[in-house]
Amino acid sequence: MVVVNWTGGLAFEAVPPSGNKFTIDAHPAAGGENKGPTPVEALLSSIAACSAMDVLTILQKKRMIVRGYRIEVEGVRVPEGTWPRPFTSMVIRHILLGDNLDPRAVEHAVELSDEKYCSVLATLRQSPEVKSEWRIENSASTGQ
Repeated sequence: MVVVNWTGGLAFEAVPPSGNKFTIDAHPAAGGENKGPTPVEALLSSIAACSAMDVLTILQKKRMIVRGYRIEVEGVRVPEGTWPRPFTSMVIRHILLGDNLDPRAVEHAVELSDEKYCSVLATLRQSPEVKSEWRIENSASTGQ
């Protein structure tokens, strides 16, 4: 379970099971202080990192030497002023640098990540059921 705690303004500290905390905030134009990525930026970054980790692992097993790697995730959203603003499409662009990288091996690694290994992409493709719950805690009982 990930726990996200409000730290003031529109900033939140995310505490995942690994314990590696990070801050999520809004852009100043939206009332935030730019202390960290926005939720949407974190989502796109998670897609990129998940896929890149798979691709690198697969290419390392194939004895490919990657010297540089960049992923660009371009998302198209419904127009501003429409709420919510989900993504309607995404392009995940893998740009690798290396000597003698086999294009077929890179293509295969990207396909395996897309279709088999990347849990973030698999979750988006499955459109999981999402349910929200809420409760109010008394400040006196929480010590706040």
